[in-house]
Amino acid sequence: MFEGFIEETVEGGGASIFVRRAGAKDLPPLVLLHGYPQTSAMWHGVAPILAKKYQVVCPDLRGYGRSTKPASDEKHSAYSKRAMAADIVTVMENLGHKSFFIGAHDRGARVAHRLGLDHSDRVRAMTLLDIAPTREMYAQTSAAFATSYWHWFFLIQAAPLPERIIGKDPSEFWKRKCFNQVGRDNLFHPEALNEYLQAFNDPDAIHASCEDYRAAVTIDIDHDNADGDNRLTVPLQVFWAKHGAIEKCFDALKIWRQRAISISGEALDATHYMAEEIPQDIANRMHAFFSRQPQSQLEVAQ
Repeated sequence: MFEGFIEETVEGGGASIFVRRAGAKDLPPLVLLHGYPQTSAMWHGVAPILAKKYQVVCPDLRGYGRSTKPASDEKHSAYSKRAMAADIVTVMENLGHKSFFIGAHDRGARVAHRLGLDHSDRVRAMTLLDIAPTREMYAQTSAAFATSYWHWFFLIQAAPLPERIIGKDPSEFWKRKCFNQVGRDNLFHPEALNEYLQAFNDPDAIHASCEDYRAAVTIDIDHDNADGDNRLTVPLQVFWAKHGAIEKCFDALKIWRQRAISISGEALDATHYMAEEIPQDIANRMHAFFSRQPQSQLEVAQ
């Protein structure tokens, strides 16, 4: 996986962030953000395709994979999407990119949403995979959604309950959560799966990922509420799984139109882990959208 990619650690906004990156220096920058409970390895099928046309950067979010796991507090502020977004802005700036495109999935897409609100001048356009806005998803919770996304309500329980339960057998928890979500035993590349399981067997990673979810239902919603009527101004493309909870439980575009000014998207014939299931299609759709942006947005920012 990731043949020809550089692997290094870059300082973020309060965490040391492991990144994989590739692409010629005269190409526009693109950062790809992963979800739970994964690492940057989830982009193994998409990133090499896009690295022919972009400077691709694939970080492990703070708390995940080979990035550091900062200590948290009662407000879960270290794992607010604001803090996680600040890492990405700092990493990209340290790599020489003041503005960039974003492709993101799951938790990474929630980080991207906040990044676009807090740092709209940094984002040229973004493609988000299989999410609707967090606040609205919690507010519109139904029995069907709670059943499908049971982990949203389990992981937010006070420490150390989820950590202790997961810690009894992290690999089994990971497999049951992810395999059940796609409706079959395994669609993951063996090397990627090995990386996911190895990373998730770290007690600090288990705790950090729980903090990510605890932040989502507390401080992240506070930040959303403080935004008032402010909406994303950056061009936004969203895709969600036809065989997933977003399609079954929400009107995704209707919700996104409440939170973004320029929005397009549709359901794709895939499951939640679409970047690994249909990587060529995802890469093609990202590039088609990004290449439609004004030429000034395609230039490498210095």
